[in-house]
Amino acid sequence: MSLKRYLIGISISTIFCWLAWITVLYNINPETAGFIGIFLFYASLLVAVVGTLALLGFFFRVWFSREEIVYKHVGISLRQAFLFGLLIVGSLLLQGSRLLTWWNGLLFILGLTVLELFFLTRQNSPRQNV
Repeated sequence: MSLKRYLIGISISTIFCWLAWITVLYNINPETAGFIGIFLFYASLLVAVVGTLALLGFFFRVWFSREEIVYKHVGISLRQAFLFGLLIVGSLLLQGSRLLTWWNGLLFILGLTVLELFFLTRQNSPRQNV
């Protein structure tokens, strides 16, 4: 798949996910829909946020580091967008359950930061043939 097709596909999917989230927001009553309504709200929001942040992260990475290979930025942008989207939607989910406190939020941020640091150190370490 070419980079152009990937970016077009992500852009179209992100637009559809934002439209799905708006549809869920306006047409589903969370009190009567139960688990399915809540799940659709958070799932569509997560995918829409991840798509938006992946596109923004990719374009910022390409803009600030022009001398590197462009395909290298796709995976990093998508991973970081997923982790940041998980932080946003997870925080909203905790707040909706009245479980978000400052120390819960700090632990959540710390856990996702450690996960990102793991990926960064794993990516930079030399690979061994076993």
